[in-house]
Amino acid sequence: MLNSLDFDKPAAETRIVVAMSGGVDSSVVAGLLHAEGYDVVGVTLQLYDHGEATHRKGACCAGQDIHDARRVAGMLGFPHYVLDYEERFKNAVIEPFSQSYAHGETPVPCITCNQTVKFEDLMQVARDLGADALATGHYLQSRQVNGKRQLFRPVDADRDQSYFLFATTPEQLEYLRFPLGGMTKAAVREKARELGLEIADKHDSQDICFVPQGKYADVIKKMHPEAVAPGEIVHMDGRVLGKHPGIINYTIGQRRGLGIAAGEPLYVIRLDAAAQRVIVGPYEALKTHTVRLRDVNWLGEGAIEAAAKGNGLAVEAKVRSTRAPQPAVMQVRDGEVYVTLIAGEHGISPGQACVFYADESETTQVLGGGFIAEAVPSAHAA
Repeated sequence: MLNSLDFDKPAAETRIVVAMSGGVDSSVVAGLLHAEGYDVVGVTLQLYDHGEATHRKGACCAGQDIHDARRVAGMLGFPHYVLDYEERFKNAVIEPFSQSYAHGETPVPCITCNQTVKFEDLMQVARDLGADALATGHYLQSRQVNGKRQLFRPVDADRDQSYFLFATTPEQLEYLRFPLGGMTKAAVREKARELGLEIADKHDSQDICFVPQGKYADVIKKMHPEAVAPGEIVHMDGRVLGKHPGIINYTIGQRRGLGIAAGEPLYVIRLDAAAQRVIVGPYEALKTHTVRLRDVNWLGEGAIEAAAKGNGLAVEAKVRSTRAPQPAVMQVRDGEVYVTLIAGEHGISPGQACVFYADESETTQVLGGGFIAEAVPSAHAA
């Protein structure tokens, strides 16, 4: 008989490494598994200067978070380790983020962090510790389907973190467990109180942990000062409207703070890093129906080329973490993956993620996703 984590042995003989951030979610995962009798080992990664650079409460990976994780492990009675991964985090996450931003993209560093430090390095640590699985506090579900573990959206749609974990590979999925996928956030906090955890009401982190005061440009200036080169603000019709202090200070879709006077509302339509130009235009020019993807991770059945051949595969696609998925069609053309959004979307930027889901309503399966290489303007959409 399988235990609650799908292993054919007693919980007491199943070692689980829990990735503990110091927050309520991962602490409850550790508490629940420990209460069920699993051999739990907590691991916390120190990723960025103990959080000192953020100077604000609620930033993940901070010194207080490490203290909270250690305290939970000590109270519940299982071993806990803190590993210094600052250098790895800098090379694998902060540097690519800075380069991407300097190139006029809008990267999502939390996805990169999951891809590398958390689901490669931490997974190896778990294996080195003899663990049967790595459990995290992410709100996702996974289960075996036709002999292969598949990824699904969680019960609590408001906490869905599939956008940030679309790049999880099939091999990683086999080793990962997400015990909170069937719970709501309110239920998790209540369980934390039942377990006697002092962090039951701790606020969730909202910030990117290595971005002081939420100012992306400050990080880029420090690592890539050349990206602060001034340039022209140009209307998409060719008119030069003014000067800017560096494209890293602008994002696609931005309207306020452009520093130009115009007789119409103008938005940032595109960032031309090579020419150091900020291209602006009317709101309608922000609309995109088709995106071309790179670094696609496919979790669905069979090969992606077979699934999306011909007229393509009907999916639900999500191009922003805060938006609900919308109807779309995924196609593979000349070896490249395109997703056409039926209703379109405004302000899509290269570097963001496009995640696709099965076209169904109940506990939707995550089919994979990719990073946006190009947002094809509606006028030129194929």
